[in-house]
Amino acid sequence: MIVDRPSSIVHRRSSIVLVVAVCGLLPAVVSAQQLTIELQDFVTMPMTGRLDGTGQTDGMLSRVNGLREEPGGARRVFINDMNGPLYIVDKATKKFTTYLDFNGRDARAGLFHRLTYEAGYGTGFAHFQFDPDYARNGRFYTVHIENPEIQASNLPDNTNIPGFKTADYTTTAAIATPGPLFQEAVLVEWTDANIKNDTFEGTARELMRVQLNARIHPMGEIAFNPNARRGDPEWRVMYIGMGDGGAGEARTMIRQNPQRLDTLVGKILRIIPDLSEQTATSTISENGRYRVPKDNPFVSTPGARKEIWAYGLRNPHRLNWAEGRLIATSIGLRTWETVNIIKKGANYGYSQREGNELLQADNTTTRLPDVDKIATQIGDEVTDAVVVPTYPVVEYPHKPGGGDAIGSGYLYNGKAVPALRGKYVFTDLSTGRIWWVDFKEMLAADDGDPNTLAKMHEVKILWNGQSHDTMFTVTMAAYKARGGQDPDLPGRGAVSGAGRADARLSVDAAGELYLFSKTDGVIRAIVGAK
Repeated sequence: MIVDRPSSIVHRRSSIVLVVAVCGLLPAVVSAQQLTIELQDFVTMPMTGRLDGTGQTDGMLSRVNGLREEPGGARRVFINDMNGPLYIVDKATKKFTTYLDFNGRDARAGLFHRLTYEAGYGTGFAHFQFDPDYARNGRFYTVHIENPEIQASNLPDNTNIPGFKTADYTTTAAIATPGPLFQEAVLVEWTDANIKNDTFEGTARELMRVQLNARIHPMGEIAFNPNARRGDPEWRVMYIGMGDGGAGEARTMIRQNPQRLDTLVGKILRIIPDLSEQTATSTISENGRYRVPKDNPFVSTPGARKEIWAYGLRNPHRLNWAEGRLIATSIGLRTWETVNIIKKGANYGYSQREGNELLQADNTTTRLPDVDKIATQIGDEVTDAVVVPTYPVVEYPHKPGGGDAIGSGYLYNGKAVPALRGKYVFTDLSTGRIWWVDFKEMLAADDGDPNTLAKMHEVKILWNGQSHDTMFTVTMAAYKARGGQDPDLPGRGAVSGAGRADARLSVDAAGELYLFSKTDGVIRAIVGAK
């Protein structure tokens, strides 16, 4: 049976997991202990989708994907829409200003003529992050996705951003990924010469371009260790969640790409963007655009990519730091959604594991093998070296009461909602469910035992004076109020069915949490909990 350990961590045997799968029930990792959060609308995004509800992309009113407060002040927040814009929003007036627009497709007025955004699935202008020294150097970083087959230049077009000096901008050779090339993920460093106004005036530098096999699971979130200070070894060292580009579920040789150490996909990468930073403890990358720390785990492994920090992940699309630990939420294939504590050199199992089970060639899961080891692979050849996989500290199934795709998660560090202190809060994208786990239990679950998991607790929602079980009904109400015409909400999921809440979290500089959704294009602050 499933039992609680003294710390209330769930210890679960693989055989029990099989019983749960057969019964189609949510396993007892979800506690009946509930918390209700109170939401207050913060801003409503400009509409970049269509009201008729058609299409993965157009049916969503605004593909908002991130909110970050400007470092060094509390007056402005930056928000990106995957359809192209990067906005500056004045927190007091809620006024939107378009700072950059990445969408230059089909005679649009933006920067990149090859931007891939129309298919959804993480495409478009995906992520942005401020340099830890932004207040002094004006630098920030962006991730966008391009289609190399589009007959247009891959250089940025500054026609409508005259302050952007493009004379020295050059692209890089795409880092190869085995298998067919479908699109490319592009990491760019921007330097704004005047960060006090609402227009971009400065330069940009392409750091990295990575080949992807499909439209799903591109380069994900960028993160810097918030505890690092000038002079520390971690100062301005960047971590990148790199999706597998859909390779790990294929029935061909590219299935092993997340495991192969000669590829960047399905990994956590660690680099130093600034060529003048940490020079004594790093080397210059192959393309000459960034540095690679000498203490990365595979710098001395022949044939391995030196940028790799950890590997064997399907889609670690969200990264954040919590009490000195890097946390990744990774979207699963058919069975498990996971929260992972990322460690140097660790192998998280995919595409040979999903959650704490064996992933078989037909993409179904079963109990772990008696000898739980995975052979190291570099290139097409499997080596004699083996490693024991590292397993999630939290997971939930693709079953009723669970969900289809894990969103973002954060350990709450704010002051406005004392009831959330010590809790790691996360969402499911499709169903709009929200859970919390005790962060101490997450740490205790990181014990090397694949059956040890922190217990999940459901979060309910109070919005506009009404109670909601999930963000799905909240999003539905706002979507309809803005004129959305899809009767079920755009998109779908195996668990959510017709419609997708698209619930995600973000955090400001004070540690306060925000919930947002592409479906209705509304960002809401969490202002209370009980």
